[in-house]
Amino acid sequence: MKIKDVLQQDKVTFSIEVFPPKQASKFDTVKQTVETIATLSPDFISVTYGAGGSTVGATGKLATEVQQDTGVVVMPHLTCVASTKEETAGILSSYVEHGIENIMALRGDIPEGGRTSHEFEHAVDLIHFIREHTDLCIGGACYPEGHPESISKADDIAHLKEKVDAGVDFLTTQMFFDNTIFYNFLYRIREAGIEVPVLAGIMPITDARQLKRSIQLSGTNVPERFRAIVDHFGSNPEAMKQAGIIYASDQIIDLVANGIRHIHLYSMNKPEVAEGILRNITELLK
Repeated sequence: MKIKDVLQQDKVTFSIEVFPPKQASKFDTVKQTVETIATLSPDFISVTYGAGGSTVGATGKLATEVQQDTGVVVMPHLTCVASTKEETAGILSSYVEHGIENIMALRGDIPEGGRTSHEFEHAVDLIHFIREHTDLCIGGACYPEGHPESISKADDIAHLKEKVDAGVDFLTTQMFFDNTIFYNFLYRIREAGIEVPVLAGIMPITDARQLKRSIQLSGTNVPERFRAIVDHFGSNPEAMKQAGIIYASDQIIDLVANGIRHIHLYSMNKPEVAEGILRNITELLK
């Protein structure tokens, strides 16, 4: 099933992101974890792609096997910064052959040492390529606080509009911890004529070290309220896990109460965290 059709249903959707193993020896363990997450019946599961395509084989294998074994709709990520058009065509062909109907099209982080290919410069180039060669449903990324490489938020939204015009069917946001930032972003992109569905990306922070890494990677704004939670409970792992689940649940409750229909959870491959959040919002998803 195509995700764009899922998003048209008259309900709040809840999807979950997972990541593949970096080592082949860990594949079975990660697959078992993801299949446990699949038992939570998300509307779909997305599978990330390592920097520079470092997990391309694992991403494809995990996505196809989980979809075949569980029946849950799966969307593999695909980056293009280090790929040739020939390589990309082969990956897309394999996905179509294995019944994958959805793809998340991303530029990806530039690998250490620079690009290994210059056939795709930006995500929009990959989107054009996918649209020209397949009938896949295409997801794209967006950044409520602006892409780190953009010169301004207006410039970032202009590039986002280019991706949508190229054929993106829906967008998923980078994580955010302040819903006001998301609401403001949504208003700005609608004013710019971007009308595709937008999935609100929620990252439950259940470990104090996780917050530090997230800020370093994305520059995401962290409200003082949440900093206080981390400062107070960060040294107590179980308390921090519970507080992180509650904070993420509160974010989702506020989003749904304000008319947001699509929630995307960055699970960090933690079934117990995803389950804890779902337990708090079960009635909201009906």
